[in-house]
Amino acid sequence: MHASPAMVTVAVLSGLGAAVAAVLLAGVARRRSPQYRQAYLLIVAAAVFALVSVLVGLVVALTAAGHHGQAHVPRTGWASVVSLGVAASGLLFCAGLLRLPGVAPTAGAALRLALDGLIMATSLWFVGWVLLSRPTRLLGDATPVACQPILLATVAAALTAGLTLIVVFRAPAPRRRLAALTGGGTGVTIGGLGIAAGLCQAGPGVALAGAAVLAAGLLAVAFADRSLGPPCRFDVDVSRRDGEYAVLPMFAMAASAMYHLVQDGRFDALGIVAGSVEGFALVARQYLTLHDVRKYADRLAEREAHFRELAHTDPLTGLANRRGLLRALHRCAGAGTDCVLLSLDLDGFKNVNDMRGHDVGDAVLAEVGRRLRGNLRPGDVAARLGGDEFAVLMHGGQTEAERVGERLLGLLHGAYDQPEGPVFLSVSIGTAGWAGEPDVELLLRHADLALRYAKQRGKNRIERYDAAYDQLLRRRTVVEHELRGAIDRGELRLAFQPVASLPSVRPVGAEALLRWHNRELGTVGPDEFIPLAEECGMIAQLGAWVLHQACHQLSRWLADGHDVWVSVNVSPRELHAPEYVVQVAEALRAHHVPPQRLVLEVTEHAVATDLDQLVRRLTALRLTGVRVALDDFGAGYSSLGQLRRLPIDILKIDHSLVAEHEPVRPVGRDGPAFAPMVDIVMRLGHQLGLEVIAEGVTTPTELAAVVAAGCRFGQGALFGWGVPAEHLEAMLEAATSPGARPVPVSAPPSATPPSVPRRLPALPVQRSLETAPEQGQSGAASARTGEYGRSVNQHVGSVDSSREMRQA
Repeated sequence: MHASPAMVTVAVLSGLGAAVAAVLLAGVARRRSPQYRQAYLLIVAAAVFALVSVLVGLVVALTAAGHHGQAHVPRTGWASVVSLGVAASGLLFCAGLLRLPGVAPTAGAALRLALDGLIMATSLWFVGWVLLSRPTRLLGDATPVACQPILLATVAAALTAGLTLIVVFRAPAPRRRLAALTGGGTGVTIGGLGIAAGLCQAGPGVALAGAAVLAAGLLAVAFADRSLGPPCRFDVDVSRRDGEYAVLPMFAMAASAMYHLVQDGRFDALGIVAGSVEGFALVARQYLTLHDVRKYADRLAEREAHFRELAHTDPLTGLANRRGLLRALHRCAGAGTDCVLLSLDLDGFKNVNDMRGHDVGDAVLAEVGRRLRGNLRPGDVAARLGGDEFAVLMHGGQTEAERVGERLLGLLHGAYDQPEGPVFLSVSIGTAGWAGEPDVELLLRHADLALRYAKQRGKNRIERYDAAYDQLLRRRTVVEHELRGAIDRGELRLAFQPVASLPSVRPVGAEALLRWHNRELGTVGPDEFIPLAEECGMIAQLGAWVLHQACHQLSRWLADGHDVWVSVNVSPRELHAPEYVVQVAEALRAHHVPPQRLVLEVTEHAVATDLDQLVRRLTALRLTGVRVALDDFGAGYSSLGQLRRLPIDILKIDHSLVAEHEPVRPVGRDGPAFAPMVDIVMRLGHQLGLEVIAEGVTTPTELAAVVAAGCRFGQGALFGWGVPAEHLEAMLEAATSPGARPVPVSAPPSATPPSVPRRLPALPVQRSLETAPEQGQSGAASARTGEYGRSVNQHVGSVDSSREMRQA
């Protein structure tokens, strides 16, 4: 008989439906993100195998239906092909289902689901085998008992059904879309089994029915796959509800086996294999369950240890805290091993918090913790003691500890990249070991003393503890205590270092330097008490006292008719204080000092802290009429771009540029040797409309070099040290007396007794050199002189940073 139109219609619709579903699945897979695409590609591959299987089955089934009057002839070869295709499709679908996002997040979870699915599948297959084998034979003569090719298809259908049941029941609600996806996959394998069975024994009708079921299953998978959002929003808890998935399949297998035996059935090789697979799968699953229980117990133990460790851990950096360091120190002391404690402190970290904010500061501290943690040896302990203080406890001797400290200096000195720009810090380190018998508290104290000594000696260095540090600490404590009352007791005074006009070396200005003599400590050098004042917050009080005293003395000199100006050093902390501009204006008004006679000196170090705020502060100060000088120019902080932005009037050339070893002779012309760096700064200053002062001129050779370079003002030991106000006044009177004239230098300035007014020395230079500065002066500088209608001496001055304030 020919194939009926109904059969052809079913075949065509089934083929078209399967093809459309495969195309839809391919389109969905292309739109998925790369990280989830693999799962959907596996489902597409399963659909392709299913499509091939259904097309082969339909062609063979329609061909078989077209033979006139012939009984159904089993086509076991084509049934084997369809069965292989269905088996491949089912396995690929199961693999894709396990790879769907959220189903099995780890390989262990995928293995547990696969074992659970295998247990369920074996139970289903065994029950089906009992129902279809003798003596039950549920389908009677239509039972394809002797058709071996469909064995693979039955296994694939059972595996797909078992895995989909496990996944659906373990997924949280709602499960509709997931159930449609897994149900469609199960329908594909069941339909493929029907096609193989029809080709093998049951006839074309069964094969066409199987094709229809397969096509419907593929369409269900395609539409469910499109509705699942990427990634799938479901989760599977593989540690819950495990008992029923093992008990129910075993109960079903036991009940069916008992029924089979009661009906005088026998167990052939397939039944024995199915029972063995079920048993091994259960054993493996229970082993994994036991493994999960053990891992859970281990996690509980780890969490308990973690919470105990939190009490000894710094939450920001993950390093040990002070309690954790003490615990490690006590362990080291109890073991009697040699240990060295390195105490670390970040230099300038407070500026990071003040300028960038605490969020950036916390990020920098966390990065410090990572760098320390990544460079520890086994057994060493790194700790954050609080703020920007860290410590490293290491086993070994002092020599090895110093090598480790040198490595840490370079490690922590590197840039800390932040969104607003890199942060640069240095670190000071103090080291200490056991002093005789192990004593934890004494070791901590010694390491802290060594650290404080390292910071006092310039920071960014390593210092080993020495017994002399105790004496230094006691003196530091006494100095700090006495300094707090030094102003009230009248122990402070000002010394004035002259600034000379070149080449006449006539004093035209002076720099105010702070001096302190205490009744108990004697004379305390600025190098000792100025840094201490900065650290303990007294620098602003001292700066205000210096400002008023300098203005008071300047007003007296001006009242006596001296054409002179005075410069005052400004610390970065004073400069960034909002009230400092008001303090300067009040001091000028209180002492009746013309603003242009006062010069405020700012160091390049202040430029490096916050340029924008510095420009605002200096602009406000210049609005009061005072002059501003940039001190220590060339020491390495400011750039030419910053120099153009700064509202300053004077550049003070750093001594390192003045004291060149070999002055340069002019090329192609006669003349004295000159300092090339001074010459460059002179040209730069004049181009920017600034006056230039050469600092640190100590020898006649240096004087000749700076004069030859065109510098009009100089300051240094050659022109006089810091002297009391009355001595400088005598020098001013001697320089302006009718008989005063320059004389050659015959001895260092220190050879002149400070109590005797002396005539400032001058070098015998050519006349052309005396007028060279005026001839070389730029138009911008001349315009500045004419703008105020006064001597340029009123517009220059000298300030020094805290380093210059400590100058002897």
